[in-house]
Amino acid sequence: MEDAAVESAVAGLLALLADGAGGDRLAQVVIAARAAGVDGAELAALERATEDALRVRATVAAHQRREAELAALFDTASDLAQLRDTDAVLRSIVHRARMLLGVDVSYLSMNDERSGITYMRVTDGSASALFQQVTLGMGEGLGGLVAQTARPYATRDYFADSRFKHTSPIDSSVKDEGLRAILGVPLALGSKVIGVLYAADRTPRDFAAEEVALLSSLADHAAIAIDNAHLLDETRLALADLNRAHETISAHNAAMRRAEDAHDRLMDLVLRGGDLSSVAAAVADVLHGGIAVYDASGSVLAAVGECAGPSADAVAASRRTGRAVSTGDSWVCAVLAGPEPLGSLVLSGRPVLDDADRRLFERAGVVTALLLMLRRSVAAAEDEVRGELLTDLLTAPDRNPAALVDRGRRVGVDLTASYAVLVATADHVPRRRLAMAAARYGVLAGVHAEQVVVLARDAAPGALAARMARELGADGPVTVGAAGPASGPAGLAEAYAAAARCARSLIALGRAGEGGSAADLGFVGLLLGDGADLSTYVRDTLGPVLDYDARRGTDLVRTLEAYFSCGTNLTRAKEVLHVHVNTVVQRLERIGALLGPDWQEPARALEIHLALRVHRLSR
Repeated sequence: MEDAAVESAVAGLLALLADGAGGDRLAQVVIAARAAGVDGAELAALERATEDALRVRATVAAHQRREAELAALFDTASDLAQLRDTDAVLRSIVHRARMLLGVDVSYLSMNDERSGITYMRVTDGSASALFQQVTLGMGEGLGGLVAQTARPYATRDYFADSRFKHTSPIDSSVKDEGLRAILGVPLALGSKVIGVLYAADRTPRDFAAEEVALLSSLADHAAIAIDNAHLLDETRLALADLNRAHETISAHNAAMRRAEDAHDRLMDLVLRGGDLSSVAAAVADVLHGGIAVYDASGSVLAAVGECAGPSADAVAASRRTGRAVSTGDSWVCAVLAGPEPLGSLVLSGRPVLDDADRRLFERAGVVTALLLMLRRSVAAAEDEVRGELLTDLLTAPDRNPAALVDRGRRVGVDLTASYAVLVATADHVPRRRLAMAAARYGVLAGVHAEQVVVLARDAAPGALAARMARELGADGPVTVGAAGPASGPAGLAEAYAAAARCARSLIALGRAGEGGSAADLGFVGLLLGDGADLSTYVRDTLGPVLDYDARRGTDLVRTLEAYFSCGTNLTRAKEVLHVHVNTVVQRLERIGALLGPDWQEPARALEIHLALRVHRLSR
């Protein structure tokens, strides 16, 4: 009877997931089963199924949120490509900012330098007429801080924040709207801040870095819309004086049409799923030069024609000014998502650019930033799925092996095949970056327990570990332990444990920066293998000394370690221990009394030295 109830409850969970039910409704399934009398192993199984359902729902919700953000950015880009009404585009951007960040109010303010004021241009979600019509002096309020620094600023509680200048008009309008938490990002044309895009809540909250980056991207699109509007206004003014500036207007119109066509072409490439190579080819064709796309570390991502690497000074100047920078024979444009550097574009073969081509080159940087953010979001989603698989595989391989194998197939990894398992560790490299570098060696790589774990199709794990340590250690030591080959969730988990022991052993044996398997550790590797009774070996060899230290509070074990590590040289040993040489002699005499007179004979000394190393590993 209970089995039928459990099967019915599990079917109910699947139906709720299919209907997009919330976490509360999913949790009610266990409560209902408990009320129906289900207990013991059946209830525990149902609770685990409910936990899995909640994780699936959370993962789906995260993916849906990412899809919504990317869709909004694409929609905004499409609006810009078909720009007819600047206010309509700005209203759309402000509305999308409010929806995507889940805030109560979003708004956009513009600076009027001639009158020395800042005024509200667009609002969404505002209920206060005073707030919608507020004007303030330049440099006042949170927006003044954003404009002065050209950087995003966020406040958890506006009225409790003293970083910016509070004034009565601003505070009154903010209070009338009931706002507490505010995030503002700059709208910049080049190095000039022309306004601020805001997201605000009526309750205190913290804004995540992803929310800042998303709002900054929307602000970049808003700045492009305003820039386009300014260009169109300039064109209309020039047309009004056609007799006096006919040639200038014709050239300007041609440049505008070319820029619009190029922008439409680039955005169409992005919307159709084009990659960096296709965007680079399109920009190179429009600007008649070579184009190369680099990531933030200076590595080339795509190239058309020959281009020299980006100048660090030029990239820094472009980031600072927001404009393309000439290096004499080429041009460099920083690729940014708000304040975050994503990489750079380099244009060669065009030592001179007119304003239109320079602006087109800069807009290509914005399109490239959008494409890089899309690629990063997709990669992050894939890494999250693969990382969850790796974590479940190594922490609970026996919970549901069939489900693990099925999840592996969905990401292209057959967990029933044979793999070498490698564990890499390095103190000087962030784990995520090391995992990305190590991914090329295997079919599955990720971070687990502060270590990078790789599954590789290789029948010689020791040799592969040595190669990984050598190739990944160009900038500092990377230690790689290996085990296997093994197959199946349980076998792979056991191989991981052995590889982790091997990595720790390499470090403890003073071989940090090397790679290998237990077979490469010699006798120590044999002792570390499955079934080795290490504690008995250490006890049989060092027991009297360990007991003496425990009873007397002495440290004869450390004296032995220093003595052997210094090649049995008393002078060097006393320097390591920071004691007088007579003290070392007295301690060694005590050790001789405990271990026997033959303790320094070669064979016995080897056993003692080895036991000390194993004892150190066990600690």
